[in-house]
Amino acid sequence: MKYIKCTSLFGFFVTFTVSLWPSLICFAKPNVVLIMADDASWECFSSYGAEDYETPNIDLLAANGIQFNHCYSTPLCTTSRVKIMTGQYNFRNYTHFGYLSPSDKTFGHLMQSAGYKTAIAGKWQLNGLYHKADGCRDNTRPIKAGFDEYCLWQLTLGAKKKGDNMTERFWSAPLEQNGVLLSVEENMGKYGPDIMSDFVCDFIERHKDVPFFIYYPTVLVHDPFVPTPDTIGEEAPRSQEANLPPKSREVAKENFVAMIHYLDKILGKIVAKLDAVGQLENTILLFTADNGTHPSISSGWNGQQIRGGKGKTTNMGTHVPLLVSWPEQGAKGIVSNSLIDFTDFYATFAEVGGLKLVSSEDHPIDGHSFLSQIMGEEGTSRDFVLTHYQPYWGTKQSSQFVRDQDHKLYQDGRFFNVPSDLKELSNLLVGEASDQSELARIKLQKLLDVAPPPPPVEGGKNALNRPLYPNWDKLKTFTKTH
Repeated sequence: MKYIKCTSLFGFFVTFTVSLWPSLICFAKPNVVLIMADDASWECFSSYGAEDYETPNIDLLAANGIQFNHCYSTPLCTTSRVKIMTGQYNFRNYTHFGYLSPSDKTFGHLMQSAGYKTAIAGKWQLNGLYHKADGCRDNTRPIKAGFDEYCLWQLTLGAKKKGDNMTERFWSAPLEQNGVLLSVEENMGKYGPDIMSDFVCDFIERHKDVPFFIYYPTVLVHDPFVPTPDTIGEEAPRSQEANLPPKSREVAKENFVAMIHYLDKILGKIVAKLDAVGQLENTILLFTADNGTHPSISSGWNGQQIRGGKGKTTNMGTHVPLLVSWPEQGAKGIVSNSLIDFTDFYATFAEVGGLKLVSSEDHPIDGHSFLSQIMGEEGTSRDFVLTHYQPYWGTKQSSQFVRDQDHKLYQDGRFFNVPSDLKELSNLLVGEASDQSELARIKLQKLLDVAPPPPPVEGGKNALNRPLYPNWDKLKTFTKTH
């Protein structure tokens, strides 16, 4: 057990909009490990009905914990990462692909203020390399973002896909660890996900006697779809050349399946380390994904073929898995239909750490804690999810919608019954839907009418007009009166 001392509130202050929750001053602080897959959604995990993949370790999280059937991200990596790390909608703080503003407060800062040792491993891609932001070559940016230690891909080195200077994330990956560059030459023949997960396990070993928080946004299973250590074979090169994408769709799918399996293996490795150091019971382990699967991948799911929806606001692009295991106090073997938004992780971790969030103009809080659902209590912390999608990347268009478990209403009036229309091909006009659907439309439309979110501004990755609305609070007013 890891205990904090009982401390008087008088004269005690914590940083940036958090204060100690009085009822949780004396308690055993659980560790928190958040693992986030890259480009792999619900149709890739067997506890959710996947038919092409075997994920026994991930499935055990569902069997021994709680499986959330309604967790929602955004359709793109950076927008989801900024959202989950700050607990804020993208219209507050997202301006560029591959960028997290150094002024933003993250859940790393939050957990540090609660007395946790913090670490991040995996994919960073948040320094602003793509638009050459000020400080984009600053290798201390993860430290400034609230993490005591890090082992990351694409921190100050941009991605080079071809040629002699490839810098891909898998075989012989160049990584940066606690201020030190681990070059392609130094990592020659090694598999990047192994190096990063070894770092996670080492951090657990070294901090087993204090509360720790680990954020592990994995590089698996993003393209290029290449062999893993379990499938590459003895004779194949393991240099950056091994990261070249396969030429056939069939081989790409085979490699993708192997990458899902290896991701599952890595999660099992981390669980085994937690158990070995005696901290599995006292650790909240969460597994999710940043967005939908790559659109080149089709997967069997519950008797049908599901094409990946990354980059699109359909269910395949925004609906992601969420499995949570907390052996000591969490629910076991529960399937929950509670709505979970990516803004909710920040608020949940605050409650885990014994902190009460106080929303302010400097740091508004958009999420709601789902800790009570993790512990098996019935009910939900929210009755709608709002998604504001402004990618500023490529040709992807902006979009905005509100939804519940079954229905989705876009700002432009399009309305879908999602479970029966995953591809969103049948826009339900007024009068054409069932009575239940019409009631859902009225409820969701009320939100858009009473508390309309700031509209996204059209434009691709070179758009110049990128307004932010950090102080927008109409939704808070709606929530209080709804």
